[in-house]
Amino acid sequence: MSLCFYIQDDMIIVNKHTLANGLRIVHSEDKSTQMVALNVLYNVGARDEEEDHTGFAHLFEHLMFGGSIHIPDYDIPVQYAGGENNAWTNNDITNYYLTLPRQNIETGFWLESDRMLSLDFNEKSLDVQRHVVIEEFKQRHLNQPYGDTGHLVRGMAYQTHPYQWPTIGKDISHIEQATLEDVKNFFFRFYAPNNAILSVTGNISFEDVKTLAEKWFGGIPRRDVPQRQLPQEPRQTKERRLDVTRNVPVDALYMVFHMCDRLHPNYYTYDMLSDLLSNGQSSRFVQHLVKKRQVFSHIDAYISGSIDAGLFHITGKPALGISLEEAEAAIWEELEAMKAETVSDEELEKVKNRYESEQIFSNINYLNVATNLAFFELISQAEDINDEVRKYRSVTSSDIRRVASETFIHENCSVLYYRHKESDN
Repeated sequence: MSLCFYIQDDMIIVNKHTLANGLRIVHSEDKSTQMVALNVLYNVGARDEEEDHTGFAHLFEHLMFGGSIHIPDYDIPVQYAGGENNAWTNNDITNYYLTLPRQNIETGFWLESDRMLSLDFNEKSLDVQRHVVIEEFKQRHLNQPYGDTGHLVRGMAYQTHPYQWPTIGKDISHIEQATLEDVKNFFFRFYAPNNAILSVTGNISFEDVKTLAEKWFGGIPRRDVPQRQLPQEPRQTKERRLDVTRNVPVDALYMVFHMCDRLHPNYYTYDMLSDLLSNGQSSRFVQHLVKKRQVFSHIDAYISGSIDAGLFHITGKPALGISLEEAEAAIWEELEAMKAETVSDEELEKVKNRYESEQIFSNINYLNVATNLAFFELISQAEDINDEVRKYRSVTSSDIRRVASETFIHENCSVLYYRHKESDN
């Protein structure tokens, strides 16, 4: 089944096709480059793990480069063909991508199809990648200053939903104890053509993409992918607080509020709200709390962007001589002002212009387009890539005030005081 969407003006032309085995293909041609990007998104992330077997989605990001059933080394053919590759994982998805000169793109189809068909499961590869992931866990989360904040904050905010652990995993022992059988089971449950989206952009025609996809991916059998049935996080009705002391240079404050899921219309309001508060030198937090009142040396606000209901984050390091209690009180003052006042048209328009320029520049790059098309196809439909600017532009000042009033309440907040350890001298 093939579909073509011919979109005029500055919009991206999206072509779609689905193989008999369920692999969804999205494509957009860009003749301004001599390169092609091939992006494979698997609909599996840390939220799909079992509570006592976490970190597997991230482990697979590494294992997928350890050799597949017919190709012992993934990187060497990519390098010989003049390309580059990488991957990333989050709580929702696992994403692999490569770029190659247009004349060598079939190498990419060959490589990605072979590791979708099956990995070369062996104890040596598992031991190597397990060690890599364990060291990453230690370096980024156990031995790095403020490294455990993701575990602490998520553990407070989520009591039921598997977002309660970060992508690296809930506990390092889960990866340490991972067996080859565990790894095989995870692969064949989730790494399947009917659980993936192949996105191809750059200087390649839709017909060539369909031909190559059928040749290299068409013979991979469908698999029995479990239907996702995640527990829903209950509404938070009471403020949650945690106070810890660590060997870090200065105190830090972390506040999170529950927000909507990625497909909810309020998502765009939340995103703009975070920028109004902290994006750029003219944002409210920077103007009021860093420059004018000098309560913080650094402060930021951002949203998690997760597919399921996410979090609105506020993080900051108080200025010298400012306590965490004083810093938190100052943030609440700004949040109350956001709830009580109407954002001016000028302030809102500035943020909207920034979003529009970011979207335009992001989609100039053929690799960004490949990644974005795959993600939009996963959550809804790839054509939505052309509707993002309109959705941001449709946010009103009354939307900002309404969402702020609904969200910035103590009952919806989890607060982490991260104190530095006083010197013994």
